[in-house]
Amino acid sequence: MNDQQDYLNQGLKQAREAARELAGCDDATIRAVLFDLADRALDVSEDILAANRLDLSRMPESDPKYDRLLLNPARIQAITDDLRSVANLPTPVGEVLEQRRLDNGLELSKVRVPMGVIAVIFESRPNVTFDVFALCLKTRNACVLKGSSDAHDTNGVVVKLMHEVLRNHGINPAAVFLAPPEREWLPQILQAVGYIDLAIPRGSKGLIDFVRDNARIPVIETGAGIVHTYVDASADLGKAKSIITNAKTRRVSVCNALDTLVLHRDLLSELPELMAEMGASHQVEVFADDQAFEALKGRYSGPLRHAEKQHFGQEFLSLRLSVKTVANFDEALAHIHRYSSRHSEAIVAEDPDVIERFLNSVDAAAVYANASTAFTDGGQFGMGAEIGISTQKLHARGPMALPELTSYKWIVRGSGQIRAVN
Repeated sequence: MNDQQDYLNQGLKQAREAARELAGCDDATIRAVLFDLADRALDVSEDILAANRLDLSRMPESDPKYDRLLLNPARIQAITDDLRSVANLPTPVGEVLEQRRLDNGLELSKVRVPMGVIAVIFESRPNVTFDVFALCLKTRNACVLKGSSDAHDTNGVVVKLMHEVLRNHGINPAAVFLAPPEREWLPQILQAVGYIDLAIPRGSKGLIDFVRDNARIPVIETGAGIVHTYVDASADLGKAKSIITNAKTRRVSVCNALDTLVLHRDLLSELPELMAEMGASHQVEVFADDQAFEALKGRYSGPLRHAEKQHFGQEFLSLRLSVKTVANFDEALAHIHRYSSRHSEAIVAEDPDVIERFLNSVDAAAVYANASTAFTDGGQFGMGAEIGISTQKLHARGPMALPELTSYKWIVRGSGQIRAVN
């Protein structure tokens, strides 16, 4: 216990010092670090995959987190592609947001600066380790990584590699600190006033609630994704079929995956065709309300169940989907408003008035018209990668990348001005 306590205390102190040093690091060096890390990750990919297999061996494949934990050569290649993308992005640090000259001659500039030390608390996903490091380094922030025990072997190998690359480029390796994985250390991280400037939880609702309720440092919530797609009476059925199938089945364990199909009742006769690929190719388990159940009974090739109350407002993270039938557009809006987690919501429609009403009325971080919610992702939004998807409204909302990891300060240039005594 004392050894772990000392390790945590020392790691937080060193991260604070590393953040001060990073503020003076030039972007060319940071770019070189990220390119080098991408190359080295590919060179030692078998070591990373071997550690990942150890982590996977402790988790049943039926666990929704299994797919989030899983690494393979294609996913490592995607991770390294993201590292290079972030490396090539312009850094927001130093950007002048506003300038003005006051009547008294003072010259004011509002300039982006690093947050300082950012703690990210996450479950399973080892790709987050790379994303957080890249985005924090690019914005001159040190990072404290509080991963779960699920991915500790993988995270350990990855962070060791990061330390080696940082040393090779003359940067303090304490700029990335892997905290002990046990849950008992989380409260101390959340109460590390003076050491950590911002905490970002990524994971289950339970984890996010715990972080929000126990933190004494600022928190940006990245909420669960309870995602709806409303298929309006005016929808193009070909578009609707491909959009909902992609949103549900592309990757089921992600927070932008479809959870509830909201269907206008005029399209009930088309529901079996809309769901055909989900059943035949993916065996999606469907929890349908009474009207949708009758439309699908005997015409859907996957598992079909009657929906219960708990099947709405649930983030499934698996090949399961609920279907809600609505009489009109306003009823669709009411259902989404009641159950949405304000993450990603979509409409499939051809009526332009209906589309605009939906886009203007739905309160979510990302609102789509005639596109899959699978695009709610920092990489897909052209951000290179993301540190999370914020479902709150203060400071950041939606996919967060480089600008959201900065604050600002006012730089005031004078020539001897003093303020009059009132």
